[in-house]
Amino acid sequence: MDSSFWEPIRLSIEIALISTLFVGFTGILAAVIMARKFFRGKVIIETLLLLPLVLPPSVVGFLLIVIFGSRSPVGQAIISLFGSPIMFTWWAGVIASAVVAFPLMYQSAKTGLESIDPDIEDAAKVDGASQGRVLLHISLPLAAGSIVTGLLLSFARALGEFGATLMFAGNIPGKTQTVPTAIYMAIDSGDMELAWMWVLSIIGISFFMLTAVSITRSRIR
Repeated sequence: MDSSFWEPIRLSIEIALISTLFVGFTGILAAVIMARKFFRGKVIIETLLLLPLVLPPSVVGFLLIVIFGSRSPVGQAIISLFGSPIMFTWWAGVIASAVVAFPLMYQSAKTGLESIDPDIEDAAKVDGASQGRVLLHISLPLAAGSIVTGLLLSFARALGEFGATLMFAGNIPGKTQTVPTAIYMAIDSGDMELAWMWVLSIIGISFFMLTAVSITRSRIR
């Protein structure tokens, strides 16, 4: 197999890894705030955080174009800082994948944090532990199983992202062409053998990730 076959797989894994790192941090942060704080409008904010999970990928891609397009304030700021727009770049693929994967990370981490007995955290606070130490040394370790599950699911979701990535990052071979978009192009050109090879490769990776999720869940029960 030549480099043209492996390039989309490499790009898919790289984009999925970077987006997973991003949603891992932001998802846990959002989960901590939403699981521990009570404020007006919380339901609306949580609905917005989960919205990419149910929106059609084309809608997510459209919104990303509106937000980061060269005519938007954000897009113009990016051009001023980096000299070029972010659309149709590798980072556009990362952003698209992160947006669709974020709800899985957030919901999983929040579920893990909410499952912790409050008495355990309260006991640590009575002993003099600060809120930050309780979070780092008690809450997050106790929710580690759910957090790892969220990371694995987020990676799998980012790996398979197609619609938003195609609209926002495009399908540039060697630059933004991931396995899902490569499969689409292979089918469109009638190269079913190549399409099958990519399909089997992403099925294998996804199967491995979901198996890891099942093992993680079984160990924390």
